[in-house]
Amino acid sequence: MPPSKEKMSAAVLNTSQEPCLHEINGYYTKGKQMGDVEPVRLRREVGILNCVTVIVGCIVGSGIFLSPRSVLEYSGSVGMSLVVWTVSGLFSLIGALCFAELGTTITKSGGEYAYILKAFGELPAFILLWMTLLIINPTGQSITALTFANYVVQPFYIESDCGPPDIFVRLLAVMCITLLTFVNSWSVPWATRVQDVFTVAKILALIVIIGTGLVWICMGNTENFQQPFEGSKNGESIALAFYSGLFAYAAWNYLNYLTEEIKEPTKNLPRGIMISLPMVTVIYVLANVAYFAVLSPEELRASNAVAVTFGQKVFGRMAWIMPVSVAMSTFGGVNGGFLSLSRLFFVGAREGQLPEWLAMIQVSRKTPMPSLVFTCLMSILYVFVPSIDSLINYFSFMTWLSIGAAVAGLIYLRITQPNLERPIKFNILLPITFVLACIFLVVMGTVAAPMDTLIGIAITLTGFPVYFLCIWYKKKPAFIMKINQNITHLVQKMFVVVSEEKEA
Repeated sequence: MPPSKEKMSAAVLNTSQEPCLHEINGYYTKGKQMGDVEPVRLRREVGILNCVTVIVGCIVGSGIFLSPRSVLEYSGSVGMSLVVWTVSGLFSLIGALCFAELGTTITKSGGEYAYILKAFGELPAFILLWMTLLIINPTGQSITALTFANYVVQPFYIESDCGPPDIFVRLLAVMCITLLTFVNSWSVPWATRVQDVFTVAKILALIVIIGTGLVWICMGNTENFQQPFEGSKNGESIALAFYSGLFAYAAWNYLNYLTEEIKEPTKNLPRGIMISLPMVTVIYVLANVAYFAVLSPEELRASNAVAVTFGQKVFGRMAWIMPVSVAMSTFGGVNGGFLSLSRLFFVGAREGQLPEWLAMIQVSRKTPMPSLVFTCLMSILYVFVPSIDSLINYFSFMTWLSIGAAVAGLIYLRITQPNLERPIKFNILLPITFVLACIFLVVMGTVAAPMDTLIGIAITLTGFPVYFLCIWYKKKPAFIMKINQNITHLVQKMFVVVSEEKEA
């Protein structure tokens, strides 16, 4: 007998704090697992291979194909450029190890948001959440999607004086975002398989670059390595070189957004980090050695896309391989962003700092569909902004400030809660060194771009009134509560989602 409308409405419209209703043999009922029915919550479906491909796939985006030019420009020499790439990798590894300790101590999804919330409380955590929601996540996703769109069409315009139409590129970016939103909403295993495939593809592309460079070196093309440190710069310029290098290593912390979906997280989270970061560092350094084997420093400085220039010089008529490789790399980067960063909004809503419907799960697919769709819509909105690169600059300081604050929380918890269970515990000098380095990066970024920093701080401050009005202040007008309830009901009906059931 089919369920009555009253029973179905009760299931779809449930917004209370009680356990969600789910269907059993055609009826909706309360409770946890009953019979063969699986509770509505995120599944642990991310294994060790997926951990590696999430980190590698998110790190290896457009950075290694685009950043070598700026690293060389600011470092001044081939040798110093390679030093910057190596040290940036080691610095990222130190940060990732600190996050491994945090992720195995605070076993919640949400990355630095969850750690700042645990260590320093609601207000600092909300400010991070606010800025990520408003700017950092959607602009990052849209820029990566636009990079994908530009490079996927580039092979068709190699012999053309004019590039592809702007509106065509933007619509292709929208298609990329929409397609990957569907994949991530439909199935976590589908999303991880996409990540696996495109991670392997981009690593193979870099292996081709490395192999070609080594062949050129064996052929005697070593003139660019004769006086490697001639012309090296120092001071503020080196700091900017590290900014560019660290940009290419960004996203090493993304696996921590998925902690609750990792199989055996206390084992696989640190293992994934220990495998991924050294691998990426070696690949990045060798890829730059290959670039310098084929291209002179002058050619590299004049190139807007180093990998494409490399391909044109080495592969001739097959030069289209490089733009296609960049396109595959950025496509995987967008997928990794959806797979990981959407969980931040999910966790923020679950903690009561975002609307309730963002923390709901699709009943049959067991995916955070509302959070994914929200991320999709925000990203599409920024695709059509004429220039959003400056917005990313406004918040580069915020990124390092938040990551540094999370690791400072590790130190704070070591002092205030020494008996907290820590499956992994590193020497205290490791997080202290990382926090000091983050402070240096924030200060140097402020000195290098004071106006961008001021604008970023001003927009960040808008989070304070939002927090006090929407979260801290509990006695909201009845009509506001009614609007919020209506939106929640609408989202539940559209996506067939309910609140997460707690584990017994």
